[in-house]
Amino acid sequence: MNTQYIPPAVQHAKRTMDVIVALVGLLICGLLFPLIALATCISSPGPILFRQMRIGHADTDHTEIFWMYKFRTMRVDAEAHTGAVWATKQDPRITPIGRFLRKTRLDELPQLYNVLRGDMSLIGPRPERPGFYQKLETAIPFFAERTWGLKPGITGLAQVNQGYDENIEDVRNKVAWDHAYALSLSGFFSWLRSDLSIAVRTLWVMVGGRGQ
Repeated sequence: MNTQYIPPAVQHAKRTMDVIVALVGLLICGLLFPLIALATCISSPGPILFRQMRIGHADTDHTEIFWMYKFRTMRVDAEAHTGAVWATKQDPRITPIGRFLRKTRLDELPQLYNVLRGDMSLIGPRPERPGFYQKLETAIPFFAERTWGLKPGITGLAQVNQGYDENIEDVRNKVAWDHAYALSLSGFFSWLRSDLSIAVRTLWVMVGGRGQ
């Protein structure tokens, strides 16, 4: 969905909400950061934060690439012998504290910084890794279009309905959710209803520990 189909009022309101919520979130969650950092260090040696290159906002002229930040949930050598692979349920590479962080989605909190920078939005399609992108674009119709005119999100309609990707079929199913979300941006009130609903459902996932 290209930006020309998203009304300016929606674009401005969405960015304003992103900045306000990210600032408030960083202030509130700042109390959790030292505790998560300590638990991460005790659970597994290595850096506290993990950064990974992701594909961002795209249009007909260019596609953005940015560094996305998370609390580290895997061993530092998780992909040393395999290269880029999807995480799976009961993945042995995930540390004990990492499993808790992923279930509660607390590992995503550093992405509030990405939101402030303008790399991401609070809600949108999840940004994909460059190592998977070409394969997915070839295998899944309209995969690349899911981020046309949209910044990728920390959470989104696909995430609250399906969760993490484990294989290409999971991604294929998510593409439909991503395009459905893009359609909700065609009007101010449909966008507001959609984003508020996704935000509430995301909080429910976090509180209920239904991530993976």
